[in-house]
Amino acid sequence: MNEESLFASGHTACAGCGATIALRLLLAAAGKNTIVCQVTGCMEVVSTGYPNTAWKVPYIHVAFENAAAVASGVDAALKAKGEREGKNIIALGGDGGTYDIGLQALSGMLERGHDVLYVCYDNEAYMNTGIQRSSATPYGASTTTSPPGKFSIGEDTPKKPLAEIVAAHRPSYVATASVGYYQDFQTKVKKALSKKGPSFILVYTPCPTGWRTPSEKTMEIAKLAVDTGYLILWEMENGDRNTLKVTKMPPKPRKPVEEYLKIQGRFRHLMNKPEELKKIQELVDAECKRYGIE
Repeated sequence: MNEESLFASGHTACAGCGATIALRLLLAAAGKNTIVCQVTGCMEVVSTGYPNTAWKVPYIHVAFENAAAVASGVDAALKAKGEREGKNIIALGGDGGTYDIGLQALSGMLERGHDVLYVCYDNEAYMNTGIQRSSATPYGASTTTSPPGKFSIGEDTPKKPLAEIVAAHRPSYVATASVGYYQDFQTKVKKALSKKGPSFILVYTPCPTGWRTPSEKTMEIAKLAVDTGYLILWEMENGDRNTLKVTKMPPKPRKPVEEYLKIQGRFRHLMNKPEELKKIQELVDAECKRYGIE
């Protein structure tokens, strides 16, 4: 791994921000010969306030919807100039810029087969603009646009299975990761960058502000998500389901999902609703069963 931090200190992210941890880990694995194309979002705002930058690699800030398209252009331009070899191109977006606004450009990048790694840092809402729900927001979570109340449980739809949608495009590599298990994440980054063609990693990044959690609990929550089965860490190559592998199994027996939920203020309203806690546990159990997890 690259020993020098290529994502510098002095940025303006919140204390305990999971996404900044992900960026440091990502660049440590990718190294200096990397070009980053990033959409508007939390990580762009905190890292590029003029005239300063936290990035020690070439960096392009682009519109909310088109990181994958711009990264595709960088790939094509370097190939046309005969300068593509030895360089990593990484497109970067949050869940709002990936699950929702940037999904079309991401799909196009995958379809065309560009040699780009797309990394989505997933904090499960539009944190940069006021903690609004996105299609990454899980069932039951409270956001400013899905608040709980007399007639609302909070977010009332399940989270979009984005990594599986990407896998259906049959990219060279697709994986899920968590900053809590950083070696697994960095191994996947290096594996993705070693492949020719498009690759995608969805990395889970707790947000103390949006999730209403203590800043020192970020890594604990990132691990609990995996240990409860709420988040399943897996990888797949070339869209072949025969290569699908769970890379980090939860402990046996799995921890109850309530242990993960009760730390977070966004789920506080569920703690006196046993029927909803049971429903979420059943959703987690069903998803684990699909992946062969007991």
